[in-house]
Amino acid sequence: MTRLAIDVMGGDYAPEAPVRATCTAAREDGASHFLLIGDEAKIRSIAVEMPSNVEIVPTMEQIDGDEEPVRAVRKKKSASLVMAAAMVAEKSADAMISAGNTGAIVAAGLLVIGRMAGIHRPALAPVMPTFDGRGVLLLDAGAMMDAGADNLLQFAQMGSAYSEWVLGQHHPRIGLLNVGTEDTKGNALTKATFPLLKSSNLNFVGNIEAREVLSGICDVVVCDGFTGNVVLKLAEGLGLGIAKGLKETVTQSASAKFGAVFLKGSMRQFFRRFEYSEYGGAPFLGVNGGCFKAHGSSNERAWYVTIQQAKTYVEHDLNAHLLHALSTPFNDDGDASTH
Repeated sequence: MTRLAIDVMGGDYAPEAPVRATCTAAREDGASHFLLIGDEAKIRSIAVEMPSNVEIVPTMEQIDGDEEPVRAVRKKKSASLVMAAAMVAEKSADAMISAGNTGAIVAAGLLVIGRMAGIHRPALAPVMPTFDGRGVLLLDAGAMMDAGADNLLQFAQMGSAYSEWVLGQHHPRIGLLNVGTEDTKGNALTKATFPLLKSSNLNFVGNIEAREVLSGICDVVVCDGFTGNVVLKLAEGLGLGIAKGLKETVTQSASAKFGAVFLKGSMRQFFRRFEYSEYGGAPFLGVNGGCFKAHGSSNERAWYVTIQQAKTYVEHDLNAHLLHALSTPFNDDGDASTH
């Protein structure tokens, strides 16, 4: 039985969106158990007819977005986010989901849940939309600002396992984010990482440039947390800017409005590929249990998709696959392994 701890206190649409999404998921899957952590009165007012496999864990405390993450996690033991992490650590839940303070989720993952054996730097791994609609896993997206070549190798191994077992990408293609595609390009970190990835059992496709990230050239992009966070925020800002600019353009004149009528269906189909709610949340890979960061502006659909991802993570025993991937980093013949 899969047991998910849901922090319903964080995010722009809390607690309505996480509560409703959880109830929908619970009705569809009566074999799983869902723990809603937060304001009991508000939860009951939203879920008037609560499924029997949903349980409320009451608390009024939460961690705000402007609080210092480590201090807040250590002091606020009754905060919904910390309680969710504690349930994973105590094995009363298999995975947790929160749309709250990203830094606090990372801190709770490290301080409360703890690292997996052999993991030095866990990584946040969101799925970024791509032009072909497949999506690309990016890690690290900001859990740790600095990293060494051995850390990037572990990111690639964890990302490959997650992409295959949770996202369903067969034989995931791994790319190393760099300033050029040539083998010798880059800074000290990428130059040291390249030979490690090339000699690993991963399906490494080489260096990729930032302009190729959204093209679908690979399934997993590996980089340090500082770079990954910049790429993620730039892509989010670009997407919002394009949508805003297009809306302003098509409303500037009568002819533009007329033309937009004929393009409406095609444009909707195009922008659907970049709808964040269809890509779910970001797993914090490398901690000793499932830990998911839902987007702060997650609506009910985004919460539902993230819940399904967390369930798949647990049902496929992803951490066991991560340990297996970490224990077999190299092939003597240089061929990528398959499952």
